[in-house]
Amino acid sequence: MTTAHELHAQGLREHLAPALRALGLAGRLRTFDLPDDTHWLLIGLVERPAADRVAFTFGLGLVRRSDWALTAAPGDRPDPRVRYGFEVWRARIGEVLPIGEDVWWEVLPGPRWQLPLDDAVAAVRDYALPELRRRAAADRAPGGGPYLSPAELEDVNAALLTASVARVQRAELADGALVLTGAWTRGDGVARIVLAGAAQGFLSAGDERFKSVRCVDTLGRTLWTFP
Repeated sequence: MTTAHELHAQGLREHLAPALRALGLAGRLRTFDLPDDTHWLLIGLVERPAADRVAFTFGLGLVRRSDWALTAAPGDRPDPRVRYGFEVWRARIGEVLPIGEDVWWEVLPGPRWQLPLDDAVAAVRDYALPELRRRAAADRAPGGGPYLSPAELEDVNAALLTASVARVQRAELADGALVLTGAWTRGDGVARIVLAGAAQGFLSAGDERFKSVRCVDTLGRTLWTFP
């Protein structure tokens, strides 16, 4: 019987890599980049093999081309699986999925062994690439980009956790508003009430760069605007 390791290698060669290239990515079996004039938009395969299976996920990275040109790091492009220290942003793909935490797919022997590969490609298409493009555009735009780092959001997210509300994944400035992104839905009344309180806290800081707080879901759809 074909082993999980053999199926994983076959899946990368015949399915995953061609599917990622069809999405516009360039690269080899394990590292890919999306063409962009100012930034390296990077996706790298991270593998965790075991005796009877192979688990995999993706590392995402955003690096300014100007920063990379000044480094003495080896290679013709950054590797999203390597921490250089000058990245604009890096994360595992699970962080940009609605679940908001590390996600691993597993290739196992059997008639449905390709399903994890299909699901991984969909995650790249629907979440990783839009997030990389959005972050590159925000980094290019004056006055855009992150408003608070993940560490600075810890207190806000702790309060949301107490109310069983999904955490804030990003807090960024856009068009005179502070945009909070999270895995919320419009019909979640508790999330709306708790986020209204969080928005009031942000607005009370008197930051002149924004006059409202907009809450959007992980697909970028506006749910609520405060005040």
